[in-house]
Amino acid sequence: MGLISPAQMMVWVMRGIAMLLAIPVHEAAHAFVSDKLGDPTAKNMGRLSLNPMAHFDLLGALCMIFVGVGWAKPVPVYPYRYKNPKAGMAISAAAGPVSNLLLAFITVILYKLVYYFTPDTMVWGLLLNFLMVLASVNVSLAVFNLLPVPPFDGSRIALVLLPRRLYFKVMQYERYIFMVMFVLLMLGVFDLPLALLNNAMWDLLDKATFFIDKAVMAAAYGVAV
Repeated sequence: MGLISPAQMMVWVMRGIAMLLAIPVHEAAHAFVSDKLGDPTAKNMGRLSLNPMAHFDLLGALCMIFVGVGWAKPVPVYPYRYKNPKAGMAISAAAGPVSNLLLAFITVILYKLVYYFTPDTMVWGLLLNFLMVLASVNVSLAVFNLLPVPPFDGSRIALVLLPRRLYFKVMQYERYIFMVMFVLLMLGVFDLPLALLNNAMWDLLDKATFFIDKAVMAAAYGVAV
């Protein structure tokens, strides 16, 4: 028996495909909102694109496939082009995770529709598995990026409360903070908080899409849930 099971290989392949959808949406959302707020830098550099290669980061992609969390090439921004630099940074940063949560919401809806209205065959089963992986990748990407530590998106949201001078001083050390964060991530320090946050997000998604379950049960049994 091999060290890696076919099922695990399939999960990695599906994560890779899901990553090609989730990461471009995340990064393009950053670029789109940043442009609307007054900074077209990312747009001018070709980052307002759903082409995965425009956002590709090798290490982040490998972590996404094999670990389940990852990142892409950061979208460049010049906050002083915003009318309110700190608020602009926070809003443009939030756009990425929000876009992934919206994509996860749509994916869960598709999952439930396929689950309820398609036959139990291998092809539909593979599609169900992929939709679950796609939703999972989007949830993980959103939650991971909402960590309130530089250089993640959550830091730009949380640090908006700091005085302006201190805010940009902290941002100068993003690269070094990221190196520490990466080591801690590999050591499993964030496994528990990320798992708790992921579970909470899944509960919200299930409740937000429960209208499908209610409709199916009402149609099948004539009972309102």
